[in-house]
Amino acid sequence: MSIKEILSAAPVVPVIVIDNLEDAVPLARALFNGGLRALEVTLRTPVAAQAVKDIKAALPEAYVGTGTVMDKATFNASVEAGADFMVSPGVNDELLELAKSSSIPFLPGAATPSEVMKLASHGFEFLKFFPAEAAGGAPMLKSIGGPIPQVKFCPTGGISLATAPKYLALDNVVCVGGTWMLDKALIANKDWQAIEALAKQASEVK
Repeated sequence: MSIKEILSAAPVVPVIVIDNLEDAVPLARALFNGGLRALEVTLRTPVAAQAVKDIKAALPEAYVGTGTVMDKATFNASVEAGADFMVSPGVNDELLELAKSSSIPFLPGAATPSEVMKLASHGFEFLKFFPAEAAGGAPMLKSIGGPIPQVKFCPTGGISLATAPKYLALDNVVCVGGTWMLDKALIANKDWQAIEALAKQASEVK
């Protein structure tokens, strides 16, 4: 399993925050049934690591990864949870060394040409572009693609159903990350059917 395979599974990777562990599996199932095959669970809540384990057990065909991997603690928590991939909002030397020592696909974040060049020099061909909208959006990524065409991106941060196609139209974008299909009110009401409908809409974005 490669990061390319994971990112190519669907046009959108939902960025999931799990507050209540009981919501993890039904929410993930709704997203997966809607066509979103790679799921990023952010390690921002106390139940996140357990949620990854539960989702992986319930949906073995899904790619279940961790987000907000920022240091050795969150990296090790991801490994222990059995994450299929890891995503970081940025990168530091500690994370680079940890990523090189692990076989788990790692998607480091970058927002500038210098960061992209540094990560490319370490062998990373796929990067997270974050925070996408705040860092210049699709025009910025298109500009980076001129001198550094070999690097492909999953832009995340402020992207909506309306703006996703602008990114997906770029040659250096494989998929986008988003949260618009994760409506908090629908999750609170456990309206998994509505979440699945939003996921299906996202899975058909071009």
